Amino acid sequence: MTDDKAVLVDTNVLLSATAPLRALHRAAWTVLNDWPSQGVVLTVSSQVLREYLVVATRPVEVNGLGLGTGDALTNVMAFWGRMRLLVDSEPTWDRLRTLVATYDCKGKQIHDANVVASALASGVARLVTANVGDFIRFTAELELIDLTAL
Repeated sequence: MTDDKAVLVDTNVLLSATAPLRALHRAAWTVLNDWPSQGVVLTVSSQVLREYLVVATRPVEVNGLGLGTGDALTNVMAFWGRMRLLVDSEPTWDRLRTLVATYDCKGKQIHDANVVASALASGVARLVTANVGDFIRFTAELELIDLTAL
């Protein structure tokens, strides 16, 4: 059963919300702050939160945010407090295997397929992302919302 009000928030939305100098900062804040008051249920997967921690704590010189561990974890908890956490489960794994086989995913594409599998296994059929190109192969499975167009 699909939850028409739910949307999975991708890692780049969280990163843009954290970094005021990023071009998509305002759009990311709109998603996190305004959409819930409009009836949208924001969701996040454990993979998205892990990816956030990786980039947030990576040095700025290598395209990270350069945050300390404590600050990054505080941000994750703040995001989590606004969103429903999607649980990785056997149905997620089953969906991932199907997506990988159906769309011939390889290498890093499997990370994207796992984000999609987490959403679909939980009844979420929409994803907001700044990287639509990473997910375009899955448009038969879920609706993509382009953060860059907001």
